[in-house]
Amino acid sequence: MSSSNAPLAGALLSVQKLTKLFGSFTACDHIDLDIAPGEIHALLGENGAGKSTLVKMLFGVLEPSDGQIVWSGNPVSIASPGDARKIGIGMVFQHFSLFEALTVAENIALSLDDSIPIGKIAEEARALSRAYGLPLDPHAHVADLSVGERQRIEIVRALLQNPKLIILDEPTSVLTPQEADKLFETLFKLKAEGRSVLYISHRLEEVQRICDRATVLRHGKVTGSCDPRQETPASLARMMVGNDVAAVTHPERGSKGEVQLAVSGLSVAARTPFAMPLKDVALKVCSGEILAIAGVAGNGQSELFDALSGEYPVSAPDAVVIRNKPVGTLGITARRMIGAGFVPEERHGHAAVSAMKLSDNLVLARSQSDRKAFLAGGFLKIIRRSAVKNAAKRISEEMDVRKSGEDPAAGSLSGGNLQKFIVGRELDRQPAVLVVNQPTWGVDAGAASRIRQALVDLARNGSAVVVISQDLDEIFEVATDIAVISEGRLSSPFPAGELTREKIGLLMGGLHESKAASETTHAH
Repeated sequence: MSSSNAPLAGALLSVQKLTKLFGSFTACDHIDLDIAPGEIHALLGENGAGKSTLVKMLFGVLEPSDGQIVWSGNPVSIASPGDARKIGIGMVFQHFSLFEALTVAENIALSLDDSIPIGKIAEEARALSRAYGLPLDPHAHVADLSVGERQRIEIVRALLQNPKLIILDEPTSVLTPQEADKLFETLFKLKAEGRSVLYISHRLEEVQRICDRATVLRHGKVTGSCDPRQETPASLARMMVGNDVAAVTHPERGSKGEVQLAVSGLSVAARTPFAMPLKDVALKVCSGEILAIAGVAGNGQSELFDALSGEYPVSAPDAVVIRNKPVGTLGITARRMIGAGFVPEERHGHAAVSAMKLSDNLVLARSQSDRKAFLAGGFLKIIRRSAVKNAAKRISEEMDVRKSGEDPAAGSLSGGNLQKFIVGRELDRQPAVLVVNQPTWGVDAGAASRIRQALVDLARNGSAVVVISQDLDEIFEVATDIAVISEGRLSSPFPAGELTREKIGLLMGGLHESKAASETTHAH
């Protein structure tokens, strides 16, 4: 690993002492970075390292407090995304900015010159998508497209502006392994044309596979650069967090305990025009098991979580059974009171109230019976603030939650630290059943390892755990059994040791449906 600050001769982009202050907080601290023409350059760092702030300055979303951006040898001021596009910088954000009710061509037109006719945009988009192996129908409505196809729109939209540098933020987080392979082919094609890519990812195996160089950020500063092909995922993780990241350890698997969560014949109609209906979902999870549910985003994961948690109760009581009690028609609180815990995907506004303190969020998430430990007094109960604060402190210590004060607002924590607190809050109850949706979404390697180990430990102590995740690394790391959700249908579970990434990728693409249809056809 090197840490030379000497500018790269002939660099396409050179960032010199770039700094961004938010009040007294320094998000980016005198950052130096060079990207060569025709280079795929990784930007690595844990949550809060400054990656997003840096690329937002490069794309004109944020204004630097100090320092300089040099483009093709000339200092430039990038005051807006429009300025970035004009000089040749394109960006594909992690969260897509597409209107579902519009067509592919209409979405692309929104970022282009108003004078270009929609027919010409559609024609150029179709030709360019074919040329780069990103096939798209420009007349299709976004609502009807898979997540992988939606990402293609964002990439094609960026490529239509003929950029010399494309910034990609976590581009494979919502793709199957097969779709990721196609994306890498596209990136190699761009590289061969002399275009450059700035690639942000927590998936270190991908960085090793496709990137020529990597720059590592920690606490807003560049701590060095390396050739990722000469590193291992473990050594890259160590550079990011400053120490070794603990591997998740599994106990030897014993015999199954009793069924704690059973779902049968669960069908839920789509609640909105763009939601996914659930179709005859069935599953069983026993004490000591972790059932991981894989799938590409938008295939019914949120709907399944809502049905399991009681956020949207279903009409049949026995469609969902927790600890031998039919709970299909019951809400979240009733399910919590019989020993279930839930961690939704959205941290802010769903799992936590951003403006409220951590201690207050802790009380909110407790059912009436759970709150007894926090109450004092006779008929008129009062909350013992000291007991609540002590519990919040205990959770923070156990999950290594890094925060600015003793009991700050939830919204002041980084995404990874808030996620550790939310997961820890549920684990603190020692639920007999835990259902968690995307437990380490956008979380760095150190935080992800701690969360995953906590889930494994919970199962080892006799709980039944369901992990809904789009991250195949995570699924293989924690699961005892794996099922795949596709188009609202759930496959039968497989013992984790019997599946490969390739087979899961095929199942994520709907293989189990076509297989079932084939078997039905042969039966007739």
